[in-house]
Amino acid sequence: MLSWRQSRPNARTCPKSAATCHKRGHPPNERRDRNAAPLASATQTADSLTLMETNKSYFFVGVGGSGMMPLAMILAGRGASVSGSDRSLDAGRVPAKFDALQSRGIHLFPQDGSGITSADQVVIASAAVEDSVPDMVKARDVGATHMTRPELLSRLFNESAHRIGVAGTSGKSTVTGMIGWIFSQAGRDPTVMNGAVMKNFATPDAPFASALVGEGDTFISEVDESDGSIALYNPTIAVLNNVSLDHKSLEELRALFGDFVGRASASVINIGDPESAAIASRLDRETVMTFAVDRAANLTARNLKPEPFGIAFDLHIAGQFRQTVRLSVPGRHNVENALAALAAAFASSIIPPVAIPAIEGFTGLKRRFERVGEANGITVIDDFGHNPEKIAATLDTLHAFPGRLLLMFQPHGYGPLKVMRRELVTMFVSRLKKGDQLVLPDPVYQGGTVAREVTSADIVAELTPAGIDARHIPDRDAAAAHLVASAKPGDRIVIMGARDDTLSLLAQRMLDDLNR
Repeated sequence: MLSWRQSRPNARTCPKSAATCHKRGHPPNERRDRNAAPLASATQTADSLTLMETNKSYFFVGVGGSGMMPLAMILAGRGASVSGSDRSLDAGRVPAKFDALQSRGIHLFPQDGSGITSADQVVIASAAVEDSVPDMVKARDVGATHMTRPELLSRLFNESAHRIGVAGTSGKSTVTGMIGWIFSQAGRDPTVMNGAVMKNFATPDAPFASALVGEGDTFISEVDESDGSIALYNPTIAVLNNVSLDHKSLEELRALFGDFVGRASASVINIGDPESAAIASRLDRETVMTFAVDRAANLTARNLKPEPFGIAFDLHIAGQFRQTVRLSVPGRHNVENALAALAAAFASSIIPPVAIPAIEGFTGLKRRFERVGEANGITVIDDFGHNPEKIAATLDTLHAFPGRLLLMFQPHGYGPLKVMRRELVTMFVSRLKKGDQLVLPDPVYQGGTVAREVTSADIVAELTPAGIDARHIPDRDAAAAHLVASAKPGDRIVIMGARDDTLSLLAQRMLDDLNR
């Protein structure tokens, strides 16, 4: 079994630090897949542009998206010429985000094709961008190269010497932020690609800190299974926190996650999650570091002590009590996230006296159980929960303390709603308590062609016969107004959903309304 004392995550590890290994010419990834992309050389720094041709510029279609914005910031931070467009920019939504991009030297254009003028440009677009979007039409007309977001990200990731890929249905962004903070506190100066704003790195001048551009040899990134692009990444350390239904069937997820950890030199896996434990059981024990809550593992958390906006636990390493850890983020799920981050740090030569204080100082992500404020005894919380597991974790954390829950859940798309229908209904029936209220507006719709086979009304129709106080209010603002009007002192209002940056603005408006 992989020991936390090892300085590199493979069976034949160099006993010195990563930097010393590189200087002496020791291979940092001896167990690496022979078909993987070549590693960066020992002399490369984070601001080198090995994959990028200097005469090319990079244009992001949908540059304000949660997965696109940090990637654009990383490229710009490494010296590339970056520009982009976004329909939210055209609609005047979230102007502060686009101001932040411009402050980093990223030029913005209307999404009308005017920003694409040359075959020397590389056009980056997600799979959600349809070919009929004017920017895509113009890119074809001028002969510009097209790459998907995961194609570009995976190439940057795979070029780095030390690569930590964070996978799992839930907790990816939080674990990525935790690892990034530990590495930063340890002086490792990593590059971090995250799908959420990391509060520890946010400043008044850089409020949208979903990316970090470092000069060290480590690239830390969450990797997405929803579109199958997880297959593009070749990590030295693969982190797997959990496997549950979200965008794909469990059969597909088992294959994708199993292949991902199998390509890594070492894996950090939550054996408290049955699906993840099954994947771990098929791997070479010498390459796996395990973690779990209340179960024997390389890293174990016991004696959890919840607090309203934090949690404490006893950390055991290799079966021995190490110390009590006090997190600044709440919930059992964040204990699992912290164990994953600590294990990845230990496997990367960061010792417990450095890693543990860092994890205790991690203050969380925007929109992850974020307390917006309190008015007249009513607390408003903004949360990213959008699949059954994430929502259940938030509800369990809240129900550990008194107070009624008034929940607005905006599904993050018609497709995901169809996939998760049965599990969502089961979760809400089992997790909501007497007195709680649930309101579902219509799912997020950002344009394009979409099949509306399952709607929010369908979910409500299955919940009400089970005794759940649920209602479908199609308009999101009307749904929010209903919760504000229903709230009483002691209640907690929770806004949940993904793929919609304006939910945070809505939560703030609800707090303002409660203050009136």
